[in-house]
Amino acid sequence: MDQALSPESVRAGTRNKLVIASALVLLFCAGVWGLNRWLRPSLAISEHKVSVLRRGAISNTINASGVVIPVHEEQVSAPTQTRIVRVLAKAGQEVKAGQLLLELDDSAVRLVLDNLQEQLDQQENLATRLNLELGQKLKTLASEIELFGLDLESAKMLVERHKKMRAIGATSASELAAAELTVRKLEVQLRQHHEAVVDTRRVSETTIEGVRLQRAILQKQREQSQQLAAETKVRAPIAGMLTWLMADEGASLASGQMLAKVSELRNFRVEATVSDFYARYLSAGQRVRVLYSGLDLPGQVHIILPAIQNGSLKLLIDLAEPNHAMLRNQLRVDVNVITEEKANVLLADMGPAINGQGRQEVFVIANAVAEKRTLDFGLSDGDAVEVRAGAVVGDRIIVSDVSRYKHLAQIRLRE
Repeated sequence: MDQALSPESVRAGTRNKLVIASALVLLFCAGVWGLNRWLRPSLAISEHKVSVLRRGAISNTINASGVVIPVHEEQVSAPTQTRIVRVLAKAGQEVKAGQLLLELDDSAVRLVLDNLQEQLDQQENLATRLNLELGQKLKTLASEIELFGLDLESAKMLVERHKKMRAIGATSASELAAAELTVRKLEVQLRQHHEAVVDTRRVSETTIEGVRLQRAILQKQREQSQQLAAETKVRAPIAGMLTWLMADEGASLASGQMLAKVSELRNFRVEATVSDFYARYLSAGQRVRVLYSGLDLPGQVHIILPAIQNGSLKLLIDLAEPNHAMLRNQLRVDVNVITEEKANVLLADMGPAINGQGRQEVFVIANAVAEKRTLDFGLSDGDAVEVRAGAVVGDRIIVSDVSRYKHLAQIRLRE
């Protein structure tokens, strides 16, 4: 037969039911909370970069990679085929103009010099001999001319005597004609000797001039060889930094092979490399910012090199401070070429969430949530970007990478 439950049992059963019900309610709430967390994930705002919109000036820039190079650099080449005898400097050291860097083997050049000197001496002797021969010939001709002159005067006197004697009939006409013929013969011989003097002088002077010309050619060859001999002592062409040196003693060299390279020590420019896609936006004279480890140097585009290699073109950039203490040869720097500038525009910090110009969706912070909003972006200088529409001064936008939330319209924020 059934018995009535005691009050304690009833109360215990009621408590159990309440506990179970409470547990179910808590489990349900936890499930709802978890589902809400899964459907609406949160974002730790302290782990992301937030930009507050403000007004300011912006410059549109083209980013390029650059390397610092000397404005002036000179190379020294081997003067002839030779070899390195002695190395007197090291690459990387500072050198003075005219400082001895290398000594090259000059034995071949010295042999050529000796041969040329012998040929010059021979030409000098030949010129002396020709001058002596000319003098002797001219003396002989002068003596003969003098004798012919005396014979001519004597013949003329004889003709005058025959004329007087003919007038009185003391001589015949044939004797007078013979005397006159002798005069004409002597005049011809005298004229021929005068012409021989001129011809002899002309021929001798032409021969001597040929000798002088040959001597001048040999002299120039000797001067060139002397210059080659001097260049076997390889010296720094300018004061600066010895950036490269052929330092292998005994190494054979071809004529014209580079031996050393010296750069100005404190006078630099930048050679920048940029994609040829931007070629239409670039021109000489554009302002440039050169960036390196906190250094921001102004400059301008000096020249755009016409050659395009592997889809890239090169710019030479003149710096406002080409002798800045932080500049070093071959130092790699970032280059921003300014193509356009605007003042008093709405600006945001640049970040991964912003990808170029145009309309883009970003998250704008409002109270404890980040709401997706479409903004129109314009000019960018690499550090900041122009906001043309979609926001106002003071708005806060997340500019770090939030691509994993791109499917959401709203994100809850947490500290």
